[in-house]
Amino acid sequence: MATKIGIIGKGNVGSALQRGLTRAGHEVRAVGKEPGAARQTAAWAEVIFLAVPFGSLDDTLRELGEAVQGKVLVDTTNALTPDMRLALGFTTSGAEELQKKAPRSKVVKAFNTVFAQLMDKGQVKGERLSLLIAGDDAAARERVLGFGRELGFDPIDAGPLQNARWLETLGYLNIQLGYVQKLGPDIGFRVVR
Repeated sequence: MATKIGIIGKGNVGSALQRGLTRAGHEVRAVGKEPGAARQTAAWAEVIFLAVPFGSLDDTLRELGEAVQGKVLVDTTNALTPDMRLALGFTTSGAEELQKKAPRSKVVKAFNTVFAQLMDKGQVKGERLSLLIAGDDAAARERVLGFGRELGFDPIDAGPLQNARWLETLGYLNIQLGYVQKLGPDIGFRVVR
């Protein structure tokens, strides 16, 4: 069944998710920095993907306002500082902080452990990638697991939102391997089970 999906952010992540979710048959609207467009898109959408830099989350939430209440809010961000270090430690995560700021939303952490250019197909070099998904609302987690399957991933329920702490550190490791260790962005993680 087609879902109305709003993507806030039209960069590499937002564009890849828009391509993949549209191809999967969903009705997708993506917006960038157009004033008022984000709030309109969020009000229209059933599920909202946040594909903005971590440092922009507070401003984005202010702009979205009441439009996020009661909706699944998919946090694709990596909690990194401008100098590419982890912004938060082991006692919380960017996703948990987002849930505190949007308490009537159903925050789900997903897609942050995958490079943007792989998000629309869920695989690299012929191998399905694992898509780790964490959130406190089981129905919201299941919905995002379904999106992952539709995009071609092997989606894995990573449990409660508290586990976003480890997904964010895994996302950081992925970035380090790809760019600092120079393995490139055509890499990804797979849980063999």
